[in-house]
Amino acid sequence: MKLLANNKKAYHDYFIEDKFEAGLSLLGSEVKSIKAGRVSIKESFIGMKNGEVFIYGMHVSPYEHSYEKEIDPTRTRKLLLHKKEIDKLNKGKSLTGYTVLPLKVYERDGLVKLEIALAKGKKLYDKRESIKKREDKRKIDRALKNYR
Repeated sequence: MKLLANNKKAYHDYFIEDKFEAGLSLLGSEVKSIKAGRVSIKESFIGMKNGEVFIYGMHVSPYEHSYEKEIDPTRTRKLLLHKKEIDKLNKGKSLTGYTVLPLKVYERDGLVKLEIALAKGKKLYDKRESIKKREDKRKIDRALKNYR
């Protein structure tokens, strides 16, 4: 598995409840560009329309050696999921405070995959608590490293 893009901010702003692996409906030049690592999911979000799931705002830079130069880099792309997974996402999204967001883009067995998550938003005090836990863990790790 080769990681191509990551959404670090999602782990800071949300509690991740469930993760799903989705395929992406892409053009050939987009696949080449994504495999070269020229993709960003920082400003992207997941939306649902007519029982289908789409990713909005995912930026894929145009591939230099492509004939198709007029492709919009932030066009809406369809996600490929099973019906049961879509139903689970719909049910979870209908709950208060929950959202669906992209976590990472990676390559697995030659295919480009997107990991999406059903997540609940953190409050400010939750964020402070997670920062405190992370700093405490670092201090413990440093002390153990110096102890050996």
